[in-house]
Amino acid sequence: MVNIIEIKAIKREKAGKGASRAIRRTGYVPTVVYGDKKAPVLCSIEEKILTTLLNKTGFWTHQFEIDVDGEKSRTVCQDIQFHPVSDRPIHADFLRISKNAKLVMDIPLRFIHEDVAPGIKDGGVLNVVHRSLEVSCSPDNIPEYLELDLSALSIGDGLTTKDIVLPKDVKLVEEEEITVVTIAEPVEEEVEETSTPTAGESSTTAEEPKAEEEGK
Repeated sequence: MVNIIEIKAIKREKAGKGASRAIRRTGYVPTVVYGDKKAPVLCSIEEKILTTLLNKTGFWTHQFEIDVDGEKSRTVCQDIQFHPVSDRPIHADFLRISKNAKLVMDIPLRFIHEDVAPGIKDGGVLNVVHRSLEVSCSPDNIPEYLELDLSALSIGDGLTTKDIVLPKDVKLVEEEEITVVTIAEPVEEEVEETSTPTAGESSTTAEEPKAEEEGK
């Protein structure tokens, strides 16, 4: 069963920069709920609640029931704007979804058993080409992540989108097979060569005498 997180929101009547600044001063984040062929709803969510949710794993794949003064909407978060200096959330967009909707979601990839991969044990370097992939799915089948097992990979090996076991009713948007992760050759560190002084040469460089300071 899908875990839907409930969020209480307060309806707001005014839009615009001035009204948004006033809302932020009260500890709330201006928010809009839109989509599903319904009129957008302007509201605000307590900043502490939104920040707590943002810090949890899988925020962008979770579903939220936004309760605006008793009017509830099932949503996913589409966008959050952050302050360029403080990095605090300053605006949020939530998209309404219906049970039968088809969604396109960006799902993170999770790589497991890296520590037992022969290529890593031999000094190879994990090269992650993609950290997430777009999938098409229904609201009841949004995966929190897509998993890839690295345990059999040697140096020079890799995994592609064909190696991902997709959950039921979940499809990749990109149909062409693409490389997701490889194990590359170890990076050799360059050793700086130092020349040995020949007979009659000094291994140090003499400093030029410093000019006397004026007045001495």
